[in-house]
Amino acid sequence: MPSLTRPIRGRIIAGVCAGIANRFNISPFLVRLLFVLSLLLPGPQILIYLAMWIIVPNERA
Repeated sequence: MPSLTRPIRGRIIAGVCAGIANRFNISPFLVRLLFVLSLLLPGPQILIYLAMWIIVPNERA
């Protein structure tokens, strides 16, 4: 299983959703859709996304 990294290609904003999709071998569209739907619920989703943007490293070229 590949490690969690933010890909250079296939990013929309920061590559967090694309990195999660690559890690678990699922569609990036599905992860993005689930993230957007989760924004309708109360919780710290935005803060978790921002933290992952900072913590998860970029993919090496």
